[in-house]
Amino acid sequence: MSQLLTEEIAIGLKGRDFIGLADYTPAEVRYLIDLAIELKGKQKAGEIYHPLKGKTLGMIFEKSSTRTRVSFEVGMYQLGGHALFLSRNDLQIGRGETISDTAQTLSRYLDGMMIRTFAHRTVIELARAATVPVINGLTDLSHPCQALCDYQTVLEHKGRLEGLKVAYIGDGNNMVHSLMMGAAKLGMHISVATPEGYEPDADVVAMTKASATETGSRIHVCRDPKEAIADADVIYTDVWASMGFEAEQKERELAFAAYQVNEDLVRYAKNDYLFMHCLPAHRGEEVSEGVIDGKQSIIFDQAENRLHAQKAIMAAIM
Repeated sequence: MSQLLTEEIAIGLKGRDFIGLADYTPAEVRYLIDLAIELKGKQKAGEIYHPLKGKTLGMIFEKSSTRTRVSFEVGMYQLGGHALFLSRNDLQIGRGETISDTAQTLSRYLDGMMIRTFAHRTVIELARAATVPVINGLTDLSHPCQALCDYQTVLEHKGRLEGLKVAYIGDGNNMVHSLMMGAAKLGMHISVATPEGYEPDADVVAMTKASATETGSRIHVCRDPKEAIADADVIYTDVWASMGFEAEQKERELAFAAYQVNEDLVRYAKNDYLFMHCLPAHRGEEVSEGVIDGKQSIIFDQAENRLHAQKAIMAAIM
């Protein structure tokens, strides 16, 4: 990427929301990944870099999380700013105040907001009313921060992204939605295998396939885990019952019984495959202990890169 284009992208990102990867061009997505790697290098070298000195991020949590809270809070600290944790009980939205009123009020105090919530429309409403950048920390529809750090991690291990094949085995949830869009933006191929009734959202699949035409990416959804995982460079899975679906645990265990990523299944992938999981994981359910704790597992590199990818997002838009 030329220096001139890099500068143009950097200017164009200032003040933007980060709601989903669909809102960003392929060049912008790759810029954020490269910036994440650059910021990671600075941190590892002990270099102090404070582009957000004096700025404050409000972190709204309607859904709890270990990695999201710690990575955003530490990330803001490392960038010279301050992060403020706001649970639903700390805000008047828990007592009926509208999202719009909350957004407009907090915009008078903060330089940016991150929200981790259930309904995707909540993030949309917050961003529409706010006058500062809003970051989607997770909704039931998407998880773009995780997907960005995932592809940063793949790039670090494989040295390239374009043309690599990702196989996702399991629930067609928010995680796979963002992984598909990220793959489409980066010229990667992704095959998704889910049981009947647990497919990715049809509108998201259609939107992803339309975006894929720009980069030559291939998006494939099927039933057979072996078909999806054949010759994969990266294998990805997630819990069978995400937060909010705990009541369906037993039902899902039956539906997903043939979708465990284990030693038998990974034999169909390339010999040098990487295993990924966004965590938390349930060993013995969606993945065997031998795979998730094996030498080809990079789950904790992923977890670390949440810090650096989110720093890149905050530094770019705030």
